[in-house]
Amino acid sequence: MADQLAPLVRRLEAVTSRLERCSPGDGGAAAPAEELAPFVAAYDEFLSGPLADYIKEAKKVGGDASTHADQVQRAFRAQRDFVLLASKCKKPDDAAVAKLLKPQADVITEITQFREKNRRSAQYNHLSAVSEAIAALSWVITAPAPAPFIKEMNDAGLFWGNRVIKENKAHQPFTRAWSAALSALQAYVKQHHTTGLSWNMRGGDAALVAGGDAAPSRGPAGPAPPPPPPPPKPLASSGPDPTDQQRAALFNDINRGAAITQGLRHVTKNMQTHKNAELRSSGPVPGSKPAPSAKPAGGRAAPVKRAPVCELQGKKWVIEHQDNNLELQLDQTQMNQTVYAFNCVDSVIQVKGKVNSIILDSCKKSAIIFDSVVASVEFVNCVSCQMQVNEKVPTISIDKTDGLQMYLSKDSLDVVLVSSKSSEMNVLVPKETGDYTELAVAEQFKTTIQGKKLVTVVNEST
Repeated sequence: MADQLAPLVRRLEAVTSRLERCSPGDGGAAAPAEELAPFVAAYDEFLSGPLADYIKEAKKVGGDASTHADQVQRAFRAQRDFVLLASKCKKPDDAAVAKLLKPQADVITEITQFREKNRRSAQYNHLSAVSEAIAALSWVITAPAPAPFIKEMNDAGLFWGNRVIKENKAHQPFTRAWSAALSALQAYVKQHHTTGLSWNMRGGDAALVAGGDAAPSRGPAGPAPPPPPPPPKPLASSGPDPTDQQRAALFNDINRGAAITQGLRHVTKNMQTHKNAELRSSGPVPGSKPAPSAKPAGGRAAPVKRAPVCELQGKKWVIEHQDNNLELQLDQTQMNQTVYAFNCVDSVIQVKGKVNSIILDSCKKSAIIFDSVVASVEFVNCVSCQMQVNEKVPTISIDKTDGLQMYLSKDSLDVVLVSSKSSEMNVLVPKETGDYTELAVAEQFKTTIQGKKLVTVVNEST
């Protein structure tokens, strides 16, 4: 009976919250209730139902998980505002959509950054379960299949959710509530936004409605306001600040390095005042005029966003400048080919078959999933990346990389790891139960002198 009443209670709570938003102020007349589109009302039911259940369980866990839940709640509320806007407006161009989504995107960034800043938290797995799946909120710009996209993000967070349960079975309701919330969101999208977010084809301009300028006028429009006055002309005596010029010249000379001394004269003994009494009585020795300094260099140009690349060049697969691309897949590979990924952000690369080697260079928050390599997998100048091998990898080379998770297969337990100038490296070894054992790669070492040679061992204190 309780299970049958729960949906009715949630519907009543959603209606109550809408009535409270429409309640009059002190002494004022009641404002007419806003008629919501069916998919906006259904979203309100989702917020007061499955999402509220997750928030409640996160509050029970407390600590960082509770703080994280507050951020997640703000993200979903920002999305509710966007869904409401879509019910009233025609779909704008992509640039306008990105601008309207900024409040939601800012909170999502805050959610992921909170996890990165709390890597040593006792609830790091809780934070990861949410952060790995929070990208599901991007369904509003996903077409033509936003519901399957939400499921993919939900599955991405389940790995960390299972680790939460493994560490503390008492927190199992937290993991289940978060997964259930995303499943409910998937069902909602599948019902109301099958091929993408539903916009109102007869609605108004989204930018005007978002800015509060879409209210209909009650009379003829008056004359347009006069243009703003032009900015005042600069005073004739105004010019570059002499102090700024001197400072720029000083830094320019400093940047010359050793060449700064080329304009100096050699001072002989007869020119030194402490060795020549006549000079001390005659005043300072006149010097030559300083050479005019070069003009200060201008500021750096803004970085140019390059076009993404994914193509086979000879025997090398080149994947460059990919941003938030989760569907990079190389199927037609050969054993004599290599894979080179450069400057990829928030992307997932999947390599089918067996290749000679794989290199990830200057990638951030990206993952590489591959079957097998002949030689090695290399990570250079990477940040917060992941690697998973399904079959065999002989060597993993890590250089100047911070934050790397390496998931091994049973056939790759004899792998050789070579690391330098790197930190936060973890190897995850599979167990017979299907779970993983996480092992940290040493970052600190102790070196002693023994005779005529140096002996280096791992610093056990770390």
